[in-house]
Amino acid sequence: MKLRILVSLLLALPVAIFATSQAFAVDADAAQKLAKKNDCFKCHAIDKTKKGPSYKKISAKYKGKPEGQQKLIENFTTAPIVKLEDGTEEEHKTIDTKDMNAMKNLAQWILSLDK
Repeated sequence: MKLRILVSLLLALPVAIFATSQAFAVDADAAQKLAKKNDCFKCHAIDKTKKGPSYKKISAKYKGKPEGQQKLIENFTTAPIVKLEDGTEEEHKTIDTKDMNAMKNLAQWILSLDK
């Protein structure tokens, strides 16, 4: 009986993984529009260092780390003090949206730039 349950769970795992990856498909256009609307590109660029690190550098920092999305969303929503590329520190701007799906999409878009 226990073996049958274990086999059932193992067979269901690929389906669950596929469904999860499909549920989090990134809408790059929406992410970039949200970033532009919130002046994120004032301090960040996709592949160049500006006042803040490039999005590719941020993506590389969190590559393979499951907490990456949550860390980015915390930066979007809590206005932490961040260290800038020139060594100075300032409060990170918060995203002007309450839509958690939009914030997750933005975080996933940033994290996808490492590829």
